Amino acid sequence: MTMSRRMAVTAALAGTAAGTALAAPRFAVGTEGQRKADLGNGTYLNPIVAGDHADPTVLKDGVDYWMTFSSFQSYPGAIIWHSRDLVNWAPVTAALTQPIGTVWAMDLIKHQGRYFLYIPVLNDAGTGIYVVYADDVRGPWSEPIDLKISGCIDPGHVVGEDGRRYLFVNGGRRIRLKDDGLATDGPLEPDAWAPWQYPKDWVVEMFAPEGPKLFRRAGWFYLVSAVGGTAGPPTSHMVTLARSQSVHGPWEHCPHNPIVRTRSASEPWWSRGHASVVEGPAGDWWMAYHGYENGMRTLGRQALLEPIEWTPDGWFRAKGGTLDRPLPKPRGGQSGRAGLALSDDFSSGRLGLQWAFHAPGPDEAARLRFEPGTLVLRGKGKSLADCSPLTCAVGDRSYAAWAELEISGAAHGGLGLFYDERGHVGIAFSTTQMLTYGYGQEHAWMRETVTTRKVRVHLVNRENVVTFRYSHDDGQTWKQHPWQMEVSGLHHNVFGGFVSLRVALFSAGAGEVRIRNFVYRGLPT
Repeated sequence: MTMSRRMAVTAALAGTAAGTALAAPRFAVGTEGQRKADLGNGTYLNPIVAGDHADPTVLKDGVDYWMTFSSFQSYPGAIIWHSRDLVNWAPVTAALTQPIGTVWAMDLIKHQGRYFLYIPVLNDAGTGIYVVYADDVRGPWSEPIDLKISGCIDPGHVVGEDGRRYLFVNGGRRIRLKDDGLATDGPLEPDAWAPWQYPKDWVVEMFAPEGPKLFRRAGWFYLVSAVGGTAGPPTSHMVTLARSQSVHGPWEHCPHNPIVRTRSASEPWWSRGHASVVEGPAGDWWMAYHGYENGMRTLGRQALLEPIEWTPDGWFRAKGGTLDRPLPKPRGGQSGRAGLALSDDFSSGRLGLQWAFHAPGPDEAARLRFEPGTLVLRGKGKSLADCSPLTCAVGDRSYAAWAELEISGAAHGGLGLFYDERGHVGIAFSTTQMLTYGYGQEHAWMRETVTTRKVRVHLVNRENVVTFRYSHDDGQTWKQHPWQMEVSGLHHNVFGGFVSLRVALFSAGAGEVRIRNFVYRGLPT
């Protein structure tokens, strides 16, 4: 679908900006108008990967860097990203294709030439840890192996001075692995490390010691972890540091703790924490961690990069302040592609890395098939809430998206914004009616009769105010939906789940929806 100049301008101006504590920073503009971190003048402005990219784990592999994030109930999941400068990142492959549960903070490592991804999962059996491996980080990756470590999350892999492999996990615990890294070798040890305790009068969500990440430097093992809770009040999460000359302890806490913490709700990034530490291309050092953008919790926890400096006493300090301004890029890196185009004309005959089913069943991919320039999505469930929509994470404060739909059978399909089964908005069409979703439910009183099975649907989200339009005559005329929706409350502090508000294409009921020419555009803030 092509938009007229007038339509594009109208779309860009639609909606009213939701109030935030800070003026929006000036980002560089990348593909499709998406914001990007690299400002092109030797500096960058966080986030390095915008949108829902929480719990980063970063692997330095020669001149290459690889990173992945928690993927929760989205499949394909565990998307591996690549960079050579720690600022410009592009997705390469999905390490998980079959659902194993809700995926949380992973650890991506390389040991003796093989890549391993340790994956904490929440499923019907509770929490546990899986592993997948590959001889090439670009894949193929193995089928998931259940390590049968129940009740644990957030694995952090390390090789001790004894040459043995260990996983440190949340709550100060640890377990030894067999040499191949694909099974445990002993019981779970309850008191392997003691999380740092912040002052009792600090305003945080909860203690929640988690996210241990370990590395070795200059004869010391360093253990970076998070406390304070990943959401809740803006001042909750933080980065803490401990060290030991042995993987078996004792561990001493850094006198500068916390290394990173949001200290005021007026800062541009809230709940900063859950860090991985990595050496830069020229030997300087950096932390990648996540945070919520001030006033934009709907975007989820975004990936941030901050420089650190080593002190004479063998500790390190953060150098980026509140991340409210551009910072010098890592020295010696090679800039590359940043992000990916979210638009899709469905001509490739396969699902792009921008797409993921929400909470899919084991055979969810069977709902999809491709025709020339068309994605055919078979209906599931009865509504947007239970149809496992096809979602696309976004990282812009304001954006537009649109697509062409053709409905067949007793299905209804549409375009919306989806947080979870309880929190979503959208409009949908059957062969006889238009349906409206708001406040996480379909509103029957807003149904309207339609007489065609083809429709073009367009949405603008301008800083959490959403406007829908639709056209039944191939875009010649457009009608604005009467309900403009304010969606700033569709986030973790309201619904839980740790995720973000994502663009969603969906098909519910007994029939099919043909989807053509999905287009995404970031809009100026």
